[in-house]
Amino acid sequence: MRFTHTADCHIGGHRDPKLRLLTEQAFVQFVDQTLQLNVEFAVIAGDLFNTAIPGIDTLKFTVTQLGRLRDAKIPVYVIPGSHDYSPNGKTMIDVFEQAGLLRNVCRGTITPDGKLQLAFTIGPGGVKITGVIGRRGMLDREIYEDLDMNIANEPGKKIFLFHTAITELKPKNLAEMEGAPISFLPQGFDYYAGGHVHIVEKYDDAHYHNVVYPGPLFPNSFSELEQLRFGGFYYYNNGEIIRKDVLIKKVKSFLVSVDGMDVIAATKAINNLSEDVKDAIVLLRIEGELASGSPAELDLREVVHRLEQLGAYAVLRNTARLSSKDFVPVQLRSDDQSMIEELLLKEQADQLTLSDTDGVALASRMLRLLSQELQEGEKVHEYQDRMVNEATELLIGKDDGKD
Repeated sequence: MRFTHTADCHIGGHRDPKLRLLTEQAFVQFVDQTLQLNVEFAVIAGDLFNTAIPGIDTLKFTVTQLGRLRDAKIPVYVIPGSHDYSPNGKTMIDVFEQAGLLRNVCRGTITPDGKLQLAFTIGPGGVKITGVIGRRGMLDREIYEDLDMNIANEPGKKIFLFHTAITELKPKNLAEMEGAPISFLPQGFDYYAGGHVHIVEKYDDAHYHNVVYPGPLFPNSFSELEQLRFGGFYYYNNGEIIRKDVLIKKVKSFLVSVDGMDVIAATKAINNLSEDVKDAIVLLRIEGELASGSPAELDLREVVHRLEQLGAYAVLRNTARLSSKDFVPVQLRSDDQSMIEELLLKEQADQLTLSDTDGVALASRMLRLLSQELQEGEKVHEYQDRMVNEATELLIGKDDGKD
């Protein structure tokens, strides 16, 4: 039995167009290596896409790549993940299955006693494949709780696909992430192809063998790029499990501490970066407490521009741990959201240059305006246009023609 196992491809998932392109390049490399390894089949354990209904360009790209595997007679077995599954049941996975590009192996029937009896999809060489879809917020827990565990007694080679967080495999930094015990998985399978948790991990115990998370095919966030640097997948070769890296771009990570500096000194410290960044993804993490000035006064756009001029492929910045002494913590006690908002604005009025009562009132009205939700039947672009127009009218009304 020879196959490749990937998950969390999140094709088209990054906001940055340059990084979005890399998710596609990573999938191309996965297909390339799958063909070169001459495997019998491939499995994708959820989140092929970043959304249930991807854009046309993403779909065209994916059709082309899956078509290469189909033409080579390498079937692809999948389950929808928490991103490409939709609560209303509408997912592009179903369309791809109808087109013969892949097979959704999450199938089953309800037994007379209310249990979910999973059905097997028979793959090359008679291997039996099944699995459970992933759902946001651990809503898939209900499915696992209702599983008919007698499936463990099914003879033959078996593979189980899952897209959920298993408690025994979670790293310390994801301790707060909701998960389920490994006992939720049925026993007796030769390989458990996991997804959802973006970690590279393999687990074995007395009852479970080859429980594998391959990690993302391409890191999906700043922190993942910082920790993982690159993505990958696994190759199962008749009992041997081999990690295959997907190397797209080198990653250069910089940590700049501006603790105790003013804005001018901090900007100079950030601009002192001098390493070779040509064709690299640059991660710029800025942390510390400014002695004076606001973090917003740091001209990070100019820093990004300079790094791009030096040849950086893309520049990502993170200022989550950056603060200023000029902004003090706010102490509020209230259970009413609107009251909290009003108290917060008054508390921060001086720091936000809203010292006059009219300024606080304007900010409060703007906050209420921008908290409006999409109206029934309203398209996203119509909603965005309405928000811009109403916000502009509010600000112009406040201006009254004065400088």
